[in-house]
Amino acid sequence: MPGLLAKKIGMTNIFAEDGKVIPVTILEAGPCKVYAIKTKEKDGYESLQLGFGERKEKHVNKPQLAVYQKLGLKPPRVLKEFKNFDISNYKIGDEIKVDIFQVGDKVKVSGKSKGKGFQGVVKRHGFGGVGSTTHGQSDRVRAPGSIGASSFPSRVFKGQRMAGRMGFENVTIRNLEVVKVIPEKNIIMVKGAVPGSVNSIVAINK
Repeated sequence: MPGLLAKKIGMTNIFAEDGKVIPVTILEAGPCKVYAIKTKEKDGYESLQLGFGERKEKHVNKPQLAVYQKLGLKPPRVLKEFKNFDISNYKIGDEIKVDIFQVGDKVKVSGKSKGKGFQGVVKRHGFGGVGSTTHGQSDRVRAPGSIGASSFPSRVFKGQRMAGRMGFENVTIRNLEVVKVIPEKNIIMVKGAVPGSVNSIVAINK
């Protein structure tokens, strides 16, 4: 689907024409430059490889830096492929801006969720704890309880809900409505929340 890379600025509220308050996420979408064009003849499918932001050259390995220099483009912060563009309308180095979106469009936004580190079962899976604090069990309230039988199968089942790393996973929110577009500032506002922390990079797809 045609789309853009964007930086999450934060959340706020705006008023609709009928006076209702709409919670929105502000995204700085683009401008994204075309770094590669995939064709059916050469690659078996059609897509545009878009780059967003800039990286210092010292943070890019030399072979990749040589590719960017040959294209005459600066190293991007993020690269991502987007399908369903009409590739005949674009060439390397073209800029794609936020005006490809219109108010009322339905979009899906993909990004990395906030990382929460190593968490226990109560926070990670919503366990209620194993019971009361009577009989001297003052330290057992947030414990996971039994994790498997000892006689059979004498092991813990794969996928058992236990403590572990939480967050920082790929998350996609679908059917978000575009509420406002400000082309001169590369700003797009979508109704509701999107994954990721402030200043993280997300992908917006029509």
